[in-house]
Amino acid sequence: MDLTTVLLKPLLTEKTTMLKDEANQVAFYVHPQASKIEIEKAVEKAFDVHVTAVNIVRRAPRNRKRQGRVIGRKPGWKKAYVTLAKGDKIEFFEGV
Repeated sequence: MDLTTVLLKPLLTEKTTMLKDEANQVAFYVHPQASKIEIEKAVEKAFDVHVTAVNIVRRAPRNRKRQGRVIGRKPGWKKAYVTLAKGDKIEFFEGV
């Protein structure tokens, strides 16, 4: 898989902001077929940092129901929590 298609977008929530400050972790939505090694290489190449660990969270697609009937589907996703080496930082909105 091409490294430019692995990272879809950064995940910016209250939880990920706390993780960024306390544990030096950042979170990304990633391509569903991306592996931990591909995610690590993509983050290192895109942001010029060193990655120490990658943790994956997956959610399967689910059916949307109304009054007991299936109407559609909610898409699934895959997130990666990337732990950076000590001293490295990724700044998304610092100083704005």
